[in-house]
Amino acid sequence: MSTPVQKVANGGGLSHKATAPSKFPSQLVVTAVVLLLSAAIFIDPGSIKTVSNSYALCSTEPLGVYTVDAENSQTQCIVVEGAYIADRGSLEHVTERWNKLSLKKLILRRPALEVRFIKPGGIVVPGLSDSHAHILEYGASKELPLEGTKTIEDTVARVRDFILSNPDIHNDTSKFIIGGGWDHTVWPTSGWPTSAHLDEDPVVRGRPVVLQSKDCHALWASSKAMTSSMPFPNEVDGGVIVRDEAGNPTGVLLDNAQELLKQPKLTETDLVRRFHVAVKDAHALGLTSIHDAGLDPASLAFFKRQAKFGTLPLRIYGMTFFDENKEYWGNTTTPLIDAGDGRLTARSVKIFADGALRTGGAALYEPYEDNPTTNGFMRLDPEILFDYIPKFLRDGWQVNVHAIGDRANGIVLDAFEASLKGANVTALRPRLEHAQIMTVADMKRLGRLGVIASVQPTHAISDMWYAQDRLGFERVKLLYAFRSLIDNGARITLGSDFPVESMNPLSGFYAAVTRVSPDGKSPHGPGGWFPEQRISRHEALRGMTIDPAYASFTEKTLGSLEIGKRADYTVLSQDIMTVPANQILATKVLITALDGEAVYEAN
Repeated sequence: MSTPVQKVANGGGLSHKATAPSKFPSQLVVTAVVLLLSAAIFIDPGSIKTVSNSYALCSTEPLGVYTVDAENSQTQCIVVEGAYIADRGSLEHVTERWNKLSLKKLILRRPALEVRFIKPGGIVVPGLSDSHAHILEYGASKELPLEGTKTIEDTVARVRDFILSNPDIHNDTSKFIIGGGWDHTVWPTSGWPTSAHLDEDPVVRGRPVVLQSKDCHALWASSKAMTSSMPFPNEVDGGVIVRDEAGNPTGVLLDNAQELLKQPKLTETDLVRRFHVAVKDAHALGLTSIHDAGLDPASLAFFKRQAKFGTLPLRIYGMTFFDENKEYWGNTTTPLIDAGDGRLTARSVKIFADGALRTGGAALYEPYEDNPTTNGFMRLDPEILFDYIPKFLRDGWQVNVHAIGDRANGIVLDAFEASLKGANVTALRPRLEHAQIMTVADMKRLGRLGVIASVQPTHAISDMWYAQDRLGFERVKLLYAFRSLIDNGARITLGSDFPVESMNPLSGFYAAVTRVSPDGKSPHGPGGWFPEQRISRHEALRGMTIDPAYASFTEKTLGSLEIGKRADYTVLSQDIMTVPANQILATKVLITALDGEAVYEAN
């Protein structure tokens, strides 16, 4: 009997190759050898499918692999063959099954099954997915990041430091300076920043500066950047030009008004650079699939070009941006499905119904508590929703509508309800992107209609600090009410909306199950902000795996570790399903794999 050989850990969370001992009784060995040698005379070894690209990925514990199947079952190992999962079960089960013909494999030069063990204490989960994000915008946000600035002056200082640290920009005052991530809700001053704040700094003055807000619903621009886009119209449908008392633009443009600001067209080099930044961070955080939420039409066009060049480094589910000012294209454009060996799909359209809560553009039924002069605004005429949603659904497109305020969500659900009469909702799978605040009646209607709620838990723990001031004591109870959505029969899927929030999917997992900030705080104390709206860890894990797969029509090939599905998986350093909640964010990603091949391994 041979002695199993264990290879030492390789630093990426794996220990390698345990060769199982032969279980043939000695009296059968001679017979077996003779039979196999005889068979070898008639069998061409080249005709036998090799298993050299097969391996078992196993936990040292019997239940360290979370399959996220219908029963939420756990096991010890999965067997990967090529790009697919070929088996699963205990270490004994998979080694016995795959090595039972070890003599034949030896004669036909087929290797025994390689067994790779993850580090003790770790777990394997399906490759993690983000149901709502902005890939290229994330890459852009890392070039001049403004998140975390405490005041207007602090933000301007960061722009100044960026200019001084980049000689090519410092020496060319005509070069556009693009940054993003500022958040006026955390600044001590009320109101918006202005062009004057940028122009007051002697280094920044005279340069075209365009700074995107944290929620991507506002632009703050310098006078130089604004002047090149003048004159502005008096009003913008679905947007706001912030003006002073004399009616002059102050330097901030909200929602649709952002389109008025002329900016230099991005080069392919710019796009590739931003893409590589996003992909590198996504892999390191365990992400294998991202639903890109169609903020910029150029993004999807870029992804299509990349898919033609070769295999994309992650799976992208692209939403095509809807422009109500252009001709209807749903009947002249064919949805793209599983291009680039299953790495790119673009079969959905993204429609913006309203603005954002943070910038006061979310469409509410009643005025804002902290600004009674407005109840937000719709970014398009509701009649457009009633006109275009049924057309897109009829022509085979999934319809995903950005809706944040209760009025916007109500109007969109009205349009969905009218469009879905007599339809097979499972075949169409319409989505509400964000679904942040809804009336109780609309929560029930959401569940009844079968519309998917694509929600972002990290928004809840970011917005909880100002939400009551904005919405009032009663109305805020309906904000980010994830438990209520599920209990009313809604199907949810989880995302981050990065770069608005952290790309880390475990931040969303933590927020969903705790509803406290990373340091354990909330306006309601350490028990969580409206703790009754927490969801379970199993619901959160499904919301990052199989639910995004369903929301992108890929639940038959992705989202769980089941036989026949793609071998996308993530190895985590500890069990997020059992560790104390305050330790979840200490979890590290050890391995990220697509189609059975590691695209990231921790050092």
